[in-house]
Amino acid sequence: MDHSQVPVLDALAAYHSENQTPFTPPGHKQGRGADPRVRAILGDAVFHSDVLATSGLDDRVESKGVLAKAQELMADAVGADHTFFSTCGSSLSVKAAMLSVAGPHEKLLVGRDAHKSVVSGLVLAGIVPVWVDPQWDPERHLAHPPSAEAFRAAFAEHPDARGALVTTPTPYGTCSDLAAIAETCHRHGVPLIVDEAWGAHLPFHPDLPTWAMDAGADVCVTSVHKMGSGLEQSSVFHLQGDLIEPAVLKNRADLLGTTSPSVLVYAALDGWRRQMMEHGRRLYDDTLALAGRVRERIGEIEGMHVHGHEDFCGPDRAADLDPLQIIVDITGLGTTGYRIGDWIREHHRINLHLSDHRRTSAQLTHADDSRSTDALLAALRDVAAHAEELRPATPVEVPDPPELRLEQVMLPRDAFFGRVEQVPLDKAVGRVSAEMLTPYPPGIPAALPGERLDSAVLRYLRSGIEAGMVVPDAADTTVQTVRVSVEE
Repeated sequence: MDHSQVPVLDALAAYHSENQTPFTPPGHKQGRGADPRVRAILGDAVFHSDVLATSGLDDRVESKGVLAKAQELMADAVGADHTFFSTCGSSLSVKAAMLSVAGPHEKLLVGRDAHKSVVSGLVLAGIVPVWVDPQWDPERHLAHPPSAEAFRAAFAEHPDARGALVTTPTPYGTCSDLAAIAETCHRHGVPLIVDEAWGAHLPFHPDLPTWAMDAGADVCVTSVHKMGSGLEQSSVFHLQGDLIEPAVLKNRADLLGTTSPSVLVYAALDGWRRQMMEHGRRLYDDTLALAGRVRERIGEIEGMHVHGHEDFCGPDRAADLDPLQIIVDITGLGTTGYRIGDWIREHHRINLHLSDHRRTSAQLTHADDSRSTDALLAALRDVAAHAEELRPATPVEVPDPPELRLEQVMLPRDAFFGRVEQVPLDKAVGRVSAEMLTPYPPGIPAALPGERLDSAVLRYLRSGIEAGMVVPDAADTTVQTVRVSVEE
């Protein structure tokens, strides 16, 4: 296909050149009705290109097929059979994929390190989760994606499972052996869903980890806004094979999605695909080389250690690592990643990506260059020089895996929508959670609806909050009280 084409952008340019006059939403009418104070900050171009998709970008019956052409080009770019755009983020896309595979009271194998959007899908659909445990690194207190063997064991115990879902890469950049997991699923005649939200860039350079479609996954969900050039909320989900009908996947997406999609998001997705097809290899040649230099220089800072393949990959660990996620262990500085991240934001106006009790991280993309990374390095050197100010570290009580892994005693949907009460933390031990308790980032619930709470996980959350952790989705974000089910 001709990847110099950009159907959405071309249609938007035509809309402008034709000087069309809308008597449709959006009500700002090309920015004419927008408050000048808002336009001064956002810019006129945002409003000028914020048009209606139907009876705007395309005609009333979508005779130009603008979006369909753009999706076809995206599928061709990455080797998928079908691609669908979402302007509601991968939080919608992954739910659509789940609902295409399993329905109410049907089983789905799910890696327990799944994002909260996956748990939301379980709640909405009434799917029965069969949790597959991640691989735990006891030395570094870090979970890597579940192994293929763990999925094989889960299928042996639950042969009626309708499919499987795995998250890879993780926010820490670690990757599953997707080919082996896909083979396991297909041996049972069921599809594999991959939540590859952090992997939009993977198809465009051979030195990056193998991406889901190449590994044999049936559905792959990707957040283009995370590692690509998409606007926030831009997501695509790709489909291949015959285990899921395209019409079913589209139907489930329509069920959950908005009827007022953002043309701005569509246009950025369209342009990103062209950029990657024309320049992706060169851009990532440069970015990978830059990441190598940054890793080496951070490793020279006293008290900091950059995690690489030797730490994260191998037997009983991850299968691969995305080198663009720069994960820095800062335990040598005697403080926490929370404090490191806050100090650097305050003193250098630099926002780091993911911080936890012993790490912080920086996400590199094709947009970075020596200017941005030199600023990052200067900030890291400066915080290391001022580490004394950030001590002592507030301890976080991280449980061992048996204590961290809670028992699922109710369906997530039943616990979430059932009778609930808010109880003090010390009264929540042994009760069934009716909410997600999710340290964010990375957004992986420590407890989710239907799991029986234990003292170790509750101590972990409270000590984490005292150390700087954020748990934004709890009814009580301080986790001094917890929403629990009223059991009969």
